[in-house]
This record gives sequence, C-alpha cells and structure tokens, in this order.
Amino acid sequence: MKFSSVFKPNNTILAKYLMRDVLVLLAAVFIVIGLVVFGNQLVLVIKESLKQGISVVDLLPLIGFKMIRDVPLILSLSLFLAIILSISALYKSSEAIVMNSLGLGDKHFMSFIRPIVFSLFVFILFLTTVVVPWSKQQRSMIMDRNENASEFSFIKQGEFQEFKDGDIVFYASKVSAGEEGSDQDMEEIFIYTLAGSESIITLAEQAQKYTDAATKSVYLRLVNGTRYHGFPGDDNKKILKFGLYDLQIIDGEVEQSIVNNIKTEGKNTIDLFRSDDLKEVAELQWRLSQPISILLLSALGVLLGKASPRGGKNLGVLIGVVIFILYNNALLIAKSTLERGDSTPIVGLWWVHAVMLLFILIFYFYRHGKFSYYLAKIVK
Repeated sequence: MKFSSVFKPNNTILAKYLMRDVLVLLAAVFIVIGLVVFGNQLVLVIKESLKQGISVVDLLPLIGFKMIRDVPLILSLSLFLAIILSISALYKSSEAIVMNSLGLGDKHFMSFIRPIVFSLFVFILFLTTVVVPWSKQQRSMIMDRNENASEFSFIKQGEFQEFKDGDIVFYASKVSAGEEGSDQDMEEIFIYTLAGSESIITLAEQAQKYTDAATKSVYLRLVNGTRYHGFPGDDNKKILKFGLYDLQIIDGEVEQSIVNNIKTEGKNTIDLFRSDDLKEVAELQWRLSQPISILLLSALGVLLGKASPRGGKNLGVLIGVVIFILYNNALLIAKSTLERGDSTPIVGLWWVHAVMLLFILIFYFYRHGKFSYYLAKIVK
C-alpha cells in the first residue's frame, strides 16, 4: 500500500509546513510589492492633489482609497510568487523529491495550500465586489466636492498653467470672480498654443472663462488681442488682430467620458448583474476575474515551482512574473474590447481564463510526461 493512500493531505505535518512557508512568503512579498506600489501611489496622489488644490483634510482618504484599489492585484501576485518560491525551496532542498518517492506530487501540493487559496479567493471576491467599488465611489465624491469648491480658483492669478497635456500654456496677471454668464474674469492675458507643428502666441487685454451648457466644454473668451503665428524670422509668420475670440481649454466630451467610467467603476455589483450596458458588463466581469485568477495562478504556481536542485535559482519566479503580466494585460485588453462593443458578453473576459486553464493543463501533462505516454500509444 502506498503511503499516499492513507495520507490525508489537509491534516498532516507536511501540509502545515508548506502552508506556513507560503503564508510567511506571502506576507514578505506583499510588504515588498506594497511598499513599491503604495509609495508610488502616494507620490502621484500628492502631486495630483497639489495640482488640483485638494485640501489636506481630503488628502489622506484619497491616498487610502487609491491603495485599496490595488490590494486585490498585489495579493494575487504575492500569493502566486509565494507558492512558486515555497515549492521551489522544497525541490532545491530535495524535500519534494523525497515526497515524490512517497507518492506525493503536484496534486497533493495543490491540496496542501487549498485552505490559503480558498480563503484569499473569498477575501479578494469581497474586495473586488464590495470594498473596491465603494472606495472608488468615495474617491469620486471627494474629487467632485473639491472640484466644485475650487471652481473659481480654476485659473490662478500670476501663474503659468498648462492645459490639454501642455499644448496650451496660459498666464493672466489678474483674475477675479466672473459676473453673470462668466466663471472668471481676467486681465493682461498671455497664451502659448501648439497646433500641430505650428506655434501660436496670443495676447489679449481681457478674457472670461465660461462653460458651454450643452457640451460642458470650458472656453476662454478673449477680448481685444493679437495672435502671432510662428516666430519672428519665420517666412510664413502671421499677425492677426481680433476683437473677440473663443479658445477651448477643456473638451467636455472627454471629461464626461472620464466621469462616466468613474461612475461605472463605483456602481454596486448587484446593479451590474441587472445591467445590459456593455461597459457595466465589462466592469462586472473584471471584478469577478480577479478572484478567479487566484485559483488558476495557484495551480500554475505549483507547476512553476517544480525544479531540479541544480536548476536556475529564480527561473520559475521570472517566468511567473512574465505570465502574470501577460495574463492581466490580456484581461485589460478583453475588458476594453467588450466596452467598445467589439466583443460579446458571452466571450467577454472569459476567453482569457479559458486560455489560461488550457495552458495550465498542457503544462501539467508536459511536466508529468503524459504527452509522451499518449504519443507512444498512438504510435503503437
């Protein structure tokens, strides 16, 4: 009788030993990746907050909500790498080889770590369907509140400001609250505009910032000014004087698209189940995809961790990181494709998981020499 036939994997010293290693490495990897990602997020949020004039009171909540968004992805990667490192350590110390000789293989290792995997599956499912949407909703509310509060300080006096990703540089020597029909009134205006390969400098005595009610685009209405096309010395330079000129600084359609995406990401998961809108269907499938990936990656992690004592030290980890990046990028591409209507909800993001599952099965059969066995039978 084989040792494995009387073995109960989930109640053994070996199972506890492997689970302890996975948990320790999971915590270590999560801390390392978390410090890098959250540190970067901290810098970006502070930079964005200073640029938009967000109050200090709202700064910490914004940082917290931004970090919550990344926790599921970091946990998935941390568990994946922890499993690879734990299994790899067993093989490098020849402990796994002894276990193999007793009839314990990849299936048993997968069973050993099952409690950790299922626990994280439930936790990440809770995060992606409840906590993360709530955090995005709260973040959107804070941003809206600050945007409304700073409406009259949108253009600042005596400061050079960039719009349209640097294509417009604006300066006003004096800024005041606008009268009826105008958000802000300005005096002594300087504007540098980059239109394709052409540079345009505009000078005006006065300007009013206003928002178009229909398109929600933001314009500057310039009064009594001059536009210089090209620089002095250019053969094709032009000088145009105007009495009134409207310059768009923010495209309302682009802004509205961003707002709609934020609202979709903050929607209740139950509401997404009831919706037929492609963007909301894509958001629902994305939320479910992250916990599903935990199950697939944990199985793949066991297979990648299997190595000979003389094998590459971190080859499994390197391959694992590459696969993880490709897997998540494929999910993002599938989500974008579904949102645009170039795919159907039945296909959606599910095809990515199907391909991943097929890859794991092929890898498993290859590891265990099943292909050679079936090929030999076919030849006979």
